[in-house]
Amino acid sequence: MWNVSDWKDYELLDTSDGERLERWGNVILIRPDPQIIWKDVKKHELWNHYHARYVRSQKGGGQWDIKSLPENLPVNLLNTGWTIGYRDLTFQVRPTGFKHTGVFPEQAVNWNFITEKIKTANRKISVLNLFAYTGGATLAAASAGANVCHVDASKGIVSWAKENIALSKLEQVPVRFLVDDCKKFLEREIRRGNKYDALIMDPPSYGRGPSGEIWKLEDDINDLILLASQVMSDDPLFFLVNSYTTGLSASTVGYLLQLHIKSKFNGNVSADEIGIPVTVTGGILPAGSSARWEQS
Repeated sequence: MWNVSDWKDYELLDTSDGERLERWGNVILIRPDPQIIWKDVKKHELWNHYHARYVRSQKGGGQWDIKSLPENLPVNLLNTGWTIGYRDLTFQVRPTGFKHTGVFPEQAVNWNFITEKIKTANRKISVLNLFAYTGGATLAAASAGANVCHVDASKGIVSWAKENIALSKLEQVPVRFLVDDCKKFLEREIRRGNKYDALIMDPPSYGRGPSGEIWKLEDDINDLILLASQVMSDDPLFFLVNSYTTGLSASTVGYLLQLHIKSKFNGNVSADEIGIPVTVTGGILPAGSSARWEQS
């Protein structure tokens, strides 16, 4: 399993009974996680001293239960958010109505990979980041000196990514932000003849495009990777796919990279689960999977 252990501003303190106890800077959150099926004793004292907890509704969705907040944070915490840092990157954390915060800490293991590959390439790298969300991978690539094209179907999420670029003081790095359906964007890039040295994609399990297009990962990922292979440059650096879809294993996505990328460019494919260390138990909580193709 790939996991990252050099966070300072984030910590997974404990897990039990379908929930995570987390520290985001100096804010303690409790959030649901369907993978936490164990019901052991809640060992950490902060289970009873959290600042906000996401409570699911029996009708679907849920809401945040706000307790007392740290003195340096505003009362309207859910609207204004706060910042955390990872290495030289800064992120705006903002609890949303879907339990997420705008940052997936486990992705730091992929940010490290992206940064290292670009910095050691010894040439200018162009990166296409699809389903780019609030821009963690975009920030990692930009901070390493790459030119980045950031594509996501949500206008609000793209605006959030722009905030993160500004917070990380990367405004001078060439980053092109686009609100678009990723599959249609790829089809247009193929017609235009545009090429990229590195491809990153983190597609949702389900979703809709800007015009209501329905997206289901198991049905579309093969065609998506095949399309993406056609916008790779003649000397590509890497291709990274991340997935949170339960029925889509790392090995399956790795096999797709073998079929569509390695067969075309040689290189190496690796795939594994990604995880987050749990402070109290010392174990690793699985948090999705990733597959990577990289140049030999």
